Amino acid sequence: MRQRVSRLASSPIFVGYLFVAPILLLMGIWFYYPLLRSFLYSLQDVSFLNPSAAHFIGLDNYKAILHDPDFWNALRNSAWLTVIAVPAQTLIALVIAVGLNKVIRLRGVFRTLYYVPYITSTVAVTTVFMYLFMQREGIATRFFHLFGLQDVSWYASMTYALPFLTILTVWTYVGFYVVVYLGGLQTIPADVYESSTVDGANGWQQFWKITVPMLKPTTFLVLTSGIIYVMQVFDQPYALARNGSLGSPAGATSTIVVYFYSQAFSYNRAGYGSAAAFIIFVLIVIATMIQKRFTREEI
Repeated sequence: MRQRVSRLASSPIFVGYLFVAPILLLMGIWFYYPLLRSFLYSLQDVSFLNPSAAHFIGLDNYKAILHDPDFWNALRNSAWLTVIAVPAQTLIALVIAVGLNKVIRLRGVFRTLYYVPYITSTVAVTTVFMYLFMQREGIATRFFHLFGLQDVSWYASMTYALPFLTILTVWTYVGFYVVVYLGGLQTIPADVYESSTVDGANGWQQFWKITVPMLKPTTFLVLTSGIIYVMQVFDQPYALARNGSLGSPAGATSTIVVYFYSQAFSYNRAGYGSAAAFIIFVLIVIATMIQKRFTREEI
Protein backbone atom coordinates (compact mmCIF):
# COMPACT_ATOMS: atom_id res chain seq x y z
CA MET A 1 0.00 0.00 0.00
CA ARG A 2 2.79 2.39 0.93
CA GLN A 3 4.62 1.57 -2.28
CA ARG A 4 1.49 2.33 -4.29
CA VAL A 5 1.01 5.67 -2.53
CA SER A 6 4.70 6.49 -3.00
CA ARG A 7 4.52 5.57 -6.66
CA LEU A 8 1.41 7.72 -7.12
CA ALA A 9 2.98 10.69 -5.33
CA SER A 10 6.07 10.54 -7.53
CA SER A 11 4.18 10.17 -10.81
CA PRO A 12 4.29 13.17 -13.21
CA ILE A 13 0.49 13.16 -13.53
CA PHE A 14 -0.01 13.51 -9.77
CA VAL A 15 2.60 16.26 -9.56
CA GLY A 16 0.90 18.06 -12.44
CA TYR A 17 -2.50 17.91 -10.75
CA LEU A 18 -0.89 19.08 -7.52
CA PHE A 19 0.45 22.20 -9.22
CA VAL A 20 -2.83 23.10 -10.94
CA ALA A 21 -4.99 22.30 -7.89
CA PRO A 22 -4.72 25.84 -6.38
CA ILE A 23 -5.71 27.43 -9.69
CA LEU A 24 -8.63 25.02 -10.10
CA LEU A 25 -9.72 25.78 -6.55
CA LEU A 26 -9.64 29.53 -7.19
CA MET A 27 -11.54 29.11 -10.46
CA GLY A 28 -14.13 27.04 -8.66
CA ILE A 29 -14.57 29.69 -5.97
CA TRP A 30 -14.48 32.79 -8.16
CA PHE A 31 -15.96 31.54 -11.45
CA TYR A 32 -17.82 28.23 -11.42
CA TYR A 33 -19.60 28.69 -8.08
CA PRO A 34 -20.87 32.22 -8.94
CA LEU A 35 -21.90 30.92 -12.37
CA LEU A 36 -23.88 28.07 -10.83
CA ARG A 37 -25.35 30.37 -8.18
CA SER A 38 -26.38 32.88 -10.83
CA PHE A 39 -28.13 30.17 -12.82
CA LEU A 40 -30.01 28.96 -9.72
CA TYR A 41 -31.05 32.55 -8.94
CA SER A 42 -32.29 32.93 -12.51
CA LEU A 43 -34.84 30.18 -11.84
CA GLN A 44 -36.25 31.98 -8.81
CA ASP A 45 -38.22 35.07 -7.93
CA VAL A 46 -35.74 36.56 -5.49
CA SER A 47 -34.82 39.99 -4.15
CA PHE A 48 -31.52 41.14 -2.70
CA LEU A 49 -33.43 42.78 0.16
CA ASN A 50 -35.19 39.57 1.16
CA PRO A 51 -33.39 36.53 -0.29
CA SER A 52 -35.05 34.16 2.19
CA ALA A 53 -38.41 34.78 0.48
CA ALA A 54 -37.18 33.37 -2.84
CA HIS A 55 -39.35 30.80 -4.57
CA PHE A 56 -38.84 28.66 -7.66
CA ILE A 57 -40.50 29.90 -10.87
CA GLY A 58 -38.64 27.87 -13.50
CA LEU A 59 -37.96 29.62 -16.80
CA ASP A 60 -40.39 32.50 -16.21
CA ASN A 61 -37.56 35.04 -15.88
CA TYR A 62 -36.12 33.97 -19.24
CA LYS A 63 -39.55 34.15 -20.89
CA ALA A 64 -40.11 37.65 -19.48
CA ILE A 65 -36.71 38.82 -20.74
CA LEU A 66 -37.35 37.50 -24.25
CA HIS A 67 -40.65 39.42 -24.32
CA ASP A 68 -39.11 42.64 -22.98
CA PRO A 69 -38.50 45.27 -25.73
CA ASP A 70 -35.84 46.91 -23.55
CA PHE A 71 -33.78 43.71 -23.70
CA TRP A 72 -33.95 43.58 -27.49
CA ASN A 73 -33.00 47.25 -27.70
CA ALA A 74 -29.97 46.60 -25.47
CA LEU A 75 -29.07 43.52 -27.52
CA ARG A 76 -29.24 45.53 -30.76
CA ASN A 77 -26.93 48.16 -29.30
CA SER A 78 -24.45 45.50 -28.14
CA ALA A 79 -24.61 43.84 -31.56
CA TRP A 80 -23.92 47.22 -33.20
CA LEU A 81 -20.86 47.72 -31.00
CA THR A 82 -19.65 44.20 -31.79
CA VAL A 83 -20.07 44.57 -35.55
CA ILE A 84 -18.70 48.12 -35.82
CA ALA A 85 -16.31 48.71 -32.91
CA VAL A 86 -14.46 45.37 -32.91
CA PRO A 87 -13.39 45.42 -36.61
CA ALA A 88 -12.64 49.16 -36.39
CA GLN A 89 -10.39 48.92 -33.35
CA THR A 90 -8.69 45.81 -34.77
CA LEU A 91 -7.89 47.51 -38.09
CA ILE A 92 -6.78 50.78 -36.49
CA ALA A 93 -4.59 48.96 -33.98
CA LEU A 94 -2.97 46.88 -36.74
CA VAL A 95 -2.17 49.93 -38.88
CA ILE A 96 -0.71 51.87 -35.95
CA ALA A 97 1.30 48.86 -34.76
CA VAL A 98 2.79 48.29 -38.22
CA GLY A 99 3.81 51.94 -38.36
CA LEU A 100 5.31 51.89 -34.85
CA ASN A 101 7.18 48.69 -35.61
CA LYS A 102 9.16 50.56 -38.27
CA VAL A 103 10.10 53.29 -35.78
CA ILE A 104 13.35 52.50 -33.98
CA ARG A 105 13.82 55.62 -31.88
CA LEU A 106 11.14 56.59 -29.32
CA ARG A 107 9.11 53.43 -30.04
CA GLY A 108 8.60 52.89 -26.32
CA VAL A 109 7.38 56.46 -25.86
CA PHE A 110 4.80 56.16 -28.63
CA ARG A 111 3.70 52.75 -27.35
CA THR A 112 3.11 54.25 -23.91
CA LEU A 113 1.18 57.19 -25.35
CA TYR A 114 -1.15 54.88 -27.25
CA TYR A 115 -1.61 52.70 -24.17
CA VAL A 116 -2.56 55.60 -21.87
CA PRO A 117 -6.29 55.74 -22.89
CA TYR A 118 -6.69 52.09 -21.89
CA ILE A 119 -5.42 52.64 -18.34
CA THR A 120 -7.04 56.06 -17.88
CA SER A 121 -10.23 56.31 -15.84
CA THR A 122 -13.25 55.60 -18.04
CA VAL A 123 -15.17 58.41 -16.35
CA ALA A 124 -12.38 60.88 -17.17
CA VAL A 125 -12.16 59.76 -20.81
CA THR A 126 -15.95 59.90 -21.17
CA THR A 127 -16.07 63.41 -19.70
CA VAL A 128 -13.40 64.64 -22.13
CA PHE A 129 -15.27 63.11 -25.07
CA MET A 130 -18.49 64.77 -23.95
CA TYR A 131 -16.73 68.14 -24.21
CA LEU A 132 -15.34 67.23 -27.63
CA PHE A 133 -18.79 66.29 -28.93
CA MET A 134 -20.70 69.13 -27.27
CA GLN A 135 -23.10 71.19 -29.37
CA ARG A 136 -21.48 74.25 -31.04
CA GLU A 137 -18.42 74.27 -28.75
CA GLY A 138 -17.14 70.74 -29.32
CA ILE A 139 -14.16 70.40 -31.67
CA ALA A 140 -15.31 67.00 -32.93
CA THR A 141 -18.86 68.27 -33.43
CA ARG A 142 -17.59 71.17 -35.55
CA PHE A 143 -15.42 68.82 -37.60
CA PHE A 144 -18.23 66.40 -38.42
CA HIS A 145 -20.58 69.33 -39.08
CA LEU A 146 -18.34 70.20 -42.04
CA PHE A 147 -19.45 66.90 -43.60
CA GLY A 148 -23.15 67.63 -43.16
CA LEU A 149 -23.81 66.06 -39.76
CA GLN A 150 -26.03 67.91 -37.31
CA ASP A 151 -24.54 70.36 -34.84
CA VAL A 152 -25.85 68.66 -31.70
CA SER A 153 -24.45 67.19 -28.52
CA TRP A 154 -23.88 63.63 -29.73
CA TYR A 155 -24.22 62.01 -26.31
CA ALA A 156 -27.67 63.59 -25.84
CA SER A 157 -29.00 62.78 -29.32
CA MET A 158 -31.08 59.69 -30.11
CA THR A 159 -29.43 59.60 -33.54
CA TYR A 160 -25.80 60.09 -32.56
CA ALA A 161 -25.59 58.66 -29.02
CA LEU A 162 -24.76 55.12 -30.18
CA PRO A 163 -22.12 56.27 -32.74
CA PHE A 164 -20.68 58.44 -29.94
CA LEU A 165 -20.48 55.38 -27.67
CA THR A 166 -18.86 53.41 -30.52
CA ILE A 167 -16.13 56.02 -31.04
CA LEU A 168 -15.56 56.21 -27.30
CA THR A 169 -15.26 52.41 -27.03
CA VAL A 170 -12.81 52.19 -29.93
CA TRP A 171 -10.68 54.95 -28.43
CA THR A 172 -10.64 53.19 -25.05
CA TYR A 173 -9.43 49.80 -26.27
CA VAL A 174 -7.39 50.50 -29.41
CA GLY A 175 -4.22 51.36 -27.47
CA PHE A 176 -4.23 47.99 -25.73
CA TYR A 177 -4.48 46.17 -29.04
CA VAL A 178 -1.66 48.28 -30.50
CA VAL A 179 0.61 46.86 -27.80
CA VAL A 180 -0.67 43.33 -28.49
CA TYR A 181 0.00 43.67 -32.21
CA LEU A 182 3.45 45.12 -31.57
CA GLY A 183 4.28 42.02 -29.59
CA GLY A 184 3.09 39.86 -32.48
CA LEU A 185 5.04 41.86 -35.07
CA GLN A 186 8.27 41.49 -33.14
CA THR A 187 7.98 37.69 -33.34
CA ILE A 188 8.14 37.77 -37.15
CA PRO A 189 11.74 37.04 -38.24
CA ALA A 190 13.41 39.95 -40.03
CA ASP A 191 14.98 37.62 -42.58
CA VAL A 192 11.52 36.81 -43.95
CA TYR A 193 11.12 40.43 -45.02
CA GLU A 194 14.69 40.58 -46.29
CA SER A 195 14.15 37.50 -48.46
CA SER A 196 10.94 38.92 -49.89
CA THR A 197 12.71 42.20 -50.69
CA VAL A 198 15.37 40.29 -52.60
CA ASP A 199 12.57 38.54 -54.51
CA GLY A 200 11.17 41.94 -55.53
CA ALA A 201 8.22 42.29 -53.12
CA ASN A 202 7.20 45.83 -52.23
CA GLY A 203 5.89 47.04 -48.86
CA TRP A 204 2.23 46.46 -49.72
CA GLN A 205 2.91 42.91 -50.87
CA GLN A 206 4.93 42.20 -47.75
CA PHE A 207 2.05 43.45 -45.61
CA TRP A 208 -0.57 41.21 -47.24
CA LYS A 209 1.60 38.16 -47.94
CA ILE A 210 3.76 38.11 -44.81
CA THR A 211 2.53 40.39 -42.01
CA VAL A 212 -1.19 39.61 -42.11
CA PRO A 213 -0.84 35.79 -42.42
CA MET A 214 1.80 35.56 -39.69
CA LEU A 215 -0.30 37.73 -37.37
CA LYS A 216 -3.39 35.51 -37.59
CA PRO A 217 -2.94 34.06 -34.08
CA THR A 218 -2.57 37.60 -32.72
CA THR A 219 -5.60 38.77 -34.71
CA PHE A 220 -7.61 35.87 -33.31
CA LEU A 221 -6.66 36.97 -29.79
CA VAL A 222 -7.54 40.60 -30.55
CA LEU A 223 -10.91 39.72 -32.08
CA THR A 224 -11.85 37.30 -29.31
CA SER A 225 -10.94 39.67 -26.48
CA GLY A 226 -12.55 42.53 -28.41
CA ILE A 227 -15.86 40.68 -28.64
CA ILE A 228 -15.74 39.83 -24.94
CA TYR A 229 -14.88 43.40 -23.89
CA VAL A 230 -17.40 45.09 -26.18
CA MET A 231 -20.27 42.83 -25.13
CA GLN A 232 -19.52 43.81 -21.54
CA VAL A 233 -19.44 47.57 -22.09
CA PHE A 234 -20.87 49.24 -19.01
CA ASP A 235 -18.58 51.97 -17.67
CA GLN A 236 -19.07 54.32 -20.60
CA PRO A 237 -22.92 54.25 -20.59
CA TYR A 238 -22.84 54.54 -16.80
CA ALA A 239 -20.63 57.63 -17.01
CA LEU A 240 -22.82 59.09 -19.77
CA ALA A 241 -25.95 58.70 -17.65
CA ARG A 242 -24.55 60.92 -14.87
CA ASN A 243 -27.63 61.69 -12.74
CA GLY A 244 -30.07 60.44 -15.38
CA SER A 245 -31.31 56.95 -16.12
CA LEU A 246 -28.90 54.30 -17.37
CA GLY A 247 -28.81 53.94 -21.14
CA SER A 248 -29.91 57.54 -21.68
CA PRO A 249 -30.98 59.17 -23.85
CA ALA A 250 -34.08 56.94 -23.89
CA GLY A 251 -32.13 53.68 -24.11
CA ALA A 252 -29.92 54.78 -27.02
CA THR A 253 -26.75 53.73 -25.16
CA SER A 254 -28.22 50.79 -23.26
CA THR A 255 -26.20 47.57 -23.62
CA ILE A 256 -26.98 44.08 -22.35
CA VAL A 257 -24.78 44.66 -19.29
CA VAL A 258 -26.54 47.96 -18.60
CA TYR A 259 -29.84 46.11 -18.90
CA PHE A 260 -28.67 43.44 -16.44
CA TYR A 261 -27.44 46.05 -13.95
CA SER A 262 -30.67 48.03 -14.13
CA GLN A 263 -32.85 44.99 -13.53
CA ALA A 264 -30.72 43.49 -10.76
CA PHE A 265 -29.73 46.58 -8.79
CA SER A 266 -31.92 49.52 -9.82
CA TYR A 267 -35.16 47.50 -9.70
CA ASN A 268 -33.91 44.97 -7.10
CA ARG A 269 -34.88 41.94 -9.20
CA ALA A 270 -32.04 39.55 -8.42
CA GLY A 271 -33.59 36.55 -10.16
CA TYR A 272 -34.49 38.50 -13.27
CA GLY A 273 -31.07 40.15 -13.34
CA SER A 274 -29.35 36.78 -12.91
CA ALA A 275 -31.27 35.43 -15.90
CA ALA A 276 -30.10 38.43 -17.93
CA ALA A 277 -26.51 37.86 -16.76
CA PHE A 278 -26.66 34.20 -17.74
CA ILE A 279 -27.98 35.15 -21.17
CA ILE A 280 -25.03 37.55 -21.53
CA PHE A 281 -22.64 34.73 -20.65
CA VAL A 282 -24.21 32.40 -23.22
CA LEU A 283 -24.14 35.11 -25.92
CA ILE A 284 -20.44 35.78 -25.30
CA VAL A 285 -19.64 32.07 -25.49
CA ILE A 286 -21.64 31.69 -28.73
CA ALA A 287 -20.02 34.77 -30.33
CA THR A 288 -16.56 33.52 -29.37
CA MET A 289 -17.26 30.03 -30.74
CA ILE A 290 -18.54 31.44 -34.04
CA GLN A 291 -15.49 33.68 -34.37
CA LYS A 292 -13.22 30.73 -33.53
CA ARG A 293 -15.00 28.55 -36.09
CA PHE A 294 -14.33 31.03 -38.90
CA THR A 295 -10.67 31.49 -38.01
CA ARG A 296 -9.74 27.99 -36.83
CA GLU A 297 -8.62 26.70 -40.21
CA GLU A 298 -6.50 29.78 -40.88
CA ILE A 299 -4.48 29.77 -37.67
